[in-house]
Amino acid sequence: PEINDTNRGRFTDIRDGNTYIWVRIGNQEWMAENLKYLPKVVGVNTGSDSIPCYYVYDYDSTDVNEAKLTNNYKTYGVLYNWTAAMAGRAGSTTNPSDVQGVCPSGWHMPSASEWNELVEYAGGVIVAGDKLKEAGTTHWDFSHIGVTNETRFTALPGGYRYIFNGVPVFKSMFRNGSWWTATEDEKNDTKAWYRGISGSASNIGENTFNKEIGFSVRCVRD
Repeated sequence: PEINDTNRGRFTDIRDGNTYIWVRIGNQEWMAENLKYLPKVVGVNTGSDSIPCYYVYDYDSTDVNEAKLTNNYKTYGVLYNWTAAMAGRAGSTTNPSDVQGVCPSGWHMPSASEWNELVEYAGGVIVAGDKLKEAGTTHWDFSHIGVTNETRFTALPGGYRYIFNGVPVFKSMFRNGSWWTATEDEKNDTKAWYRGISGSASNIGENTFNKEIGFSVRCVRD
């Protein structure tokens, strides 16, 4: 159905027909859902910091159509290593990033600076998590008492693909949401910046992680 709101709407990714809600937050327009573009899929044991890897949480095979039928894909979208998220492009620190990456036409991968703009609009790092994440426990296993989702960004806890004690695992669905930025770690080119939100805290985290890790993606309109 159409959304009768000048600060919110829908658009369709012509590559695969997936339709997304978008929302205007300050001077930016963000996807209000995690990206679902899935040109191929690999299991949890396949990883690389230089070859694009696409994952669906708890799916451990290579059949794209089968992966798209899972509830995790339909609800939380795809987990991308940084190379897949960037579609092979070099990192960017500018606002806007000018890197389309894995995003649909007309949209792009947000740089760390673009995420910072969003976080500042939402009141700063200490409280922004509560203003960005979906309220209630439909998807989060714990909803912090101050959650409002007043930005309507509707952050979801899609978890991540991670190396835990040397073993590749899917981890933290229902508890954490993590999203890549288009910005590399300026001190270590094997890492890039990401943003993370926990169900049990009001803040939004910022750190760098190995490009091999699988995180979610939210795109920003050009």
